[in-house]
Amino acid sequence: MLLGDVAGRQVLFVGGKGGVGKTSVASGIALARAREGARVLVVSTDPAHNLGHLWDRTIGDTIAQLAAPDGVVDGLEVDPERTVERHLAAVRRTMDRLLPERLHRQAARHLELARSAPGTHESAVLDRIAEVVEDLAGAYDLIVFDTAPTGSTVRLLALPDQLGAWTDALLSNRDRADRFGAALRGLGGEDDRPPAKDELRAVLEARRRRFVGLREQITDPTRTSFVIVLLAERMPIAESVELHRSLAALGVDIGALVANRRSPLDAGSLLAGQSLLEAEHLVSLRRQLPDVPLFELPLVPGLSSGEAGVSAIADTLASAI
Repeated sequence: MLLGDVAGRQVLFVGGKGGVGKTSVASGIALARAREGARVLVVSTDPAHNLGHLWDRTIGDTIAQLAAPDGVVDGLEVDPERTVERHLAAVRRTMDRLLPERLHRQAARHLELARSAPGTHESAVLDRIAEVVEDLAGAYDLIVFDTAPTGSTVRLLALPDQLGAWTDALLSNRDRADRFGAALRGLGGEDDRPPAKDELRAVLEARRRRFVGLREQITDPTRTSFVIVLLAERMPIAESVELHRSLAALGVDIGALVANRRSPLDAGSLLAGQSLLEAEHLVSLRRQLPDVPLFELPLVPGLSSGEAGVSAIADTLASAI
């Protein structure tokens, strides 16, 4: 069963091409696990905020309870703007403490430019993911991340390595500066760095530990897995195969493929023809990714939102073979 195969991990990422039903599958898995008595947190990192739309609730950037069958389903939507603001404010506070006052205005201008720089959003969202995993993994049996479309997710999951390497470079530069300062003092010169010089190292090392910890969490197949959601059509399947390749290169376990909204064979000739075409595409998918379990979820006409709608999705997931 799909749930037994992947939902026993501590952390589950659900991703795929836009419009394939990632939020529905993530929420359905969460509710199905909660029915078993688990405490589950669903976190949306997709700026589209489909999580609130699906549950027909206002969720936002603070944890809200979505359902409480035998266990609990809580929800959280990462607010990109608020996340970037928090991220830059934290950097600003650190820079103000560590830089000489004469450099504060220059640092502020740099941060304003960084607000719209490529990678700022992803870096801030990654910090939020790391924060959630660090702070809340003990409070929940399962954390499900409902991710943004494919390209953003791959860039996001590659960031722990990239930012870890960047932090290492900053620490190396810091070591060189310390040696230069020591040499300057030995020559009787002045070292005008602020007295909190060791704080920068502490901040950088804490950031490195956070990225290392997240990297270990993401690449441990006993704790974390990824579910790729797709439609049984040519383009979504091609994108899913590429997503699988990118995730495997990052060391991320791919626990399952979910072919969502499969057309029925017994609902008229049009859908029957579509169903046969979809089956051909899935044969191609199985040929390209033979080792990843593939589950098929049927098209459910008129699926409603709210807990009743998610409950129907959970029923379908629970019976997926």
